Amino acid sequence: MKYVILIHSNPQPWGHPTGDYLAEHQALPQAQRERMNADFESLLGQMQESGELLGGEALGDPAASKLYRWQAGEPTSSDGPYAESKEHLAGFFMIDVDSPSRAEEIVARFAGPGETVELRPVMWPGGDSSE
Repeated sequence: MKYVILIHSNPQPWGHPTGDYLAEHQALPQAQRERMNADFESLLGQMQESGELLGGEALGDPAASKLYRWQAGEPTSSDGPYAESKEHLAGFFMIDVDSPSRAEEIVARFAGPGETVELRPVMWPGGDSSE
């Protein structure tokens, strides 16, 4: 079963890892931040070894994005950010796991202070979820 893990964040200024730029993360004791970062790197290594991690990317500053909409019968563009929101998509990871419960186990370890993490199944062409 394939899932995408979407990382939503609001760092000011924009940077990666996003947690380093969030007040909630910065307020944690240094030892706790280091432990959380080490745990996350360990998780990524384990997932890569097991074949569960298919890929992932950090995304650039939302202010550098372009938004395309259909208007008056043709696509038009405008400068980002794409939404009237404080949180923006900061990055994503693609995973392939044996069950929804394994996906939920993994994504729970992706959530950090000040961030919202979304788990969404990947769809095959035609609309059925990928299994």
